[in-house]
Amino acid sequence: MTAEVYGQRKVRRARYAVGAVFAVHGAVTGSFATRVPWIQDHAGVSPGQLGLALAFPAVGASLAMPLAGRVSHRFGARTALRGLIALWTLALVLPSIAPNLLTLCLVLFVYGATAGMSDVAMNALGVEVENRLERSIMSGLHGMWSVGALIGSAAGTLAAHLGADARLHHALAAGVLTVAGVAAAGHVLDLQPAGDEEPPPRFALPPRSALLIGAIGFCAVFAEGASLDWSAVYLRDRLETSAGLAAACTTGFTLTMAIVRLAGDRVVDRYGAVRTVRTSGVVAVTGGLLIVLAPHPATAMAGFALMGLGIAVVVPLCFAAAGRSGTNPSLAIAGVATITYTSGLIAPSAIGLLAQATSLTVSFVLVTVLSCGLAGLAGVLRSGDRVKVIRPDAAVPGPRP
Repeated sequence: MTAEVYGQRKVRRARYAVGAVFAVHGAVTGSFATRVPWIQDHAGVSPGQLGLALAFPAVGASLAMPLAGRVSHRFGARTALRGLIALWTLALVLPSIAPNLLTLCLVLFVYGATAGMSDVAMNALGVEVENRLERSIMSGLHGMWSVGALIGSAAGTLAAHLGADARLHHALAAGVLTVAGVAAAGHVLDLQPAGDEEPPPRFALPPRSALLIGAIGFCAVFAEGASLDWSAVYLRDRLETSAGLAAACTTGFTLTMAIVRLAGDRVVDRYGAVRTVRTSGVVAVTGGLLIVLAPHPATAMAGFALMGLGIAVVVPLCFAAAGRSGTNPSLAIAGVATITYTSGLIAPSAIGLLAQATSLTVSFVLVTVLSCGLAGLAGVLRSGDRVKVIRPDAAVPGPRP
């Protein structure tokens, strides 16, 4: 076996390993989300207090994400990811043991911080594998995250249906996911910094190149958060559907995103990142118009499906483009991730406040307008159309094997 063939096989194994890490990361999120009502009752917090507490994961993630690059620089990418994914999976047990609002806010801050750092580390490694394979894989990796989230949600739904204590459920889930995550992370690329490479700063503002890329991610995640949290309410309140049909709309939106992400890499390879996102923007805007103008539940459901289709691959492409912008991929990815996390934090509440002041229809007019930004700003992803291969012997800045 030649060294080149061996190297390609190693990279392909690393791709599957990173995909498994993405699935584990998503499974933690799905496991937590389904037990939020139990956690609320156990901590004895009101809906308003719960809303305050649920803001802390995004705060923790935003503050901790810039540290991921420094951790990877010090320990190497593989060791760093193994440690960070273990911290994230083990953090799953914390929210269910919080006895009051203060402790719930604190543990959710830690939960979000571990989520954000592991998120940056696995996306940086995903971009590196994509570079070496010379074809798009980021959409599929994020599709694996969605698959993991669905599996975690299904297991959590079953546990809730059986009336299982969330402390026991999350302890078992954390144990299984920690073993799976650490095992998978052991097969990712073992990138090490160059001997003369300066460590990244502990905290730094996102590079300018990441801001416009982050703006595209902001628009996509805003539409995703609005659709996930408000699609069922929209069908129930505006179109007077049954609770079952309204819930089916949300499930359909989630499944659409997962399926499109898993299949999206072929589209990106054929048409490039810019054309793909421009077309996605048009599809998302079309979906938004159907939602706003829907005279019948079926029309609105079709609109939400098109919205999911339009935004599914955008965030993965933003991470890929960030990883190729500038000389510090981890910092750029952290910047884009911070912007998208912020969007996910404010979207549900912004939709609710605007709906209270006007109507849900007007709220989704805002979502439709923001979706126009996908097509308008797609040109900043042009770096994603040309995959740069980083060879082990290349004299380039940044991490190398």
